Amino acid sequence: MTATLTRTTTKTTADTRTYWRVLLAVIAPLPLLAMGVSYLVSPTDGDADVATTVAGIEAHPGRALVSMLTGLLFVMFLPPATAALAWVSRRRAPRLTTVGASLTLLGLLAGFATLPAGNNIAWIAARKDLDLGIIQTLDDALWAQPASGVGIILFLAAITIGLPLLGIAMWRSKAAPRWMAVCLIAGTATHMFTPGHIAQGIGLLVGALGFAGVSRALLETENDGFDLPPVSASRWR
Repeated sequence: MTATLTRTTTKTTADTRTYWRVLLAVIAPLPLLAMGVSYLVSPTDGDADVATTVAGIEAHPGRALVSMLTGLLFVMFLPPATAALAWVSRRRAPRLTTVGASLTLLGLLAGFATLPAGNNIAWIAARKDLDLGIIQTLDDALWAQPASGVGIILFLAAITIGLPLLGIAMWRSKAAPRWMAVCLIAGTATHMFTPGHIAQGIGLLVGALGFAGVSRALLETENDGFDLPPVSASRWR
């Protein structure tokens, strides 16, 4: 019998844990910070009708543009910021973290996919001098769609229930100072009930302080506490 020899060639696998840990720490406070600024600089309340929104855009186009651009950062970075929040609490408060993260991510993805882009529509109407009656009819029809109804319910549940649950998980896990967890809970749980865009913006900035606790926890964590080390890749020949 002839023996068959095999050779294993081991390749060095790069350890990118520091990159991911620092990246998540940078991202964590950005979405609520950006959305807080968006609310503060917005020339109108978010629930204003089309005519009022268009009038605000025409009167303050620079503020309206900044509000839209900072709102984009909210959409881009809130899902990974939520993942970062869950990551720092998952070991010491696993069940609460699982429930909070599942509800939050489901609601965010549903909302981002289905909710009408009202400010974008109003911006185009203001720039192109479109008929506001038609635009209002379009806006009303978009919000009357069943998908929009489901999306807004899930989205508001994500912000006012899911994120506060993750704030409680951060409190229980002691991943960050408790006052930061309180900021996260207070800044998100009260959002739906806060009147006016100025007060809502301030509330989100308070919530951003809570997410800064996630950044602190990630930056203070060693790579081995953040994640398992990479496994060397093997190739059979």
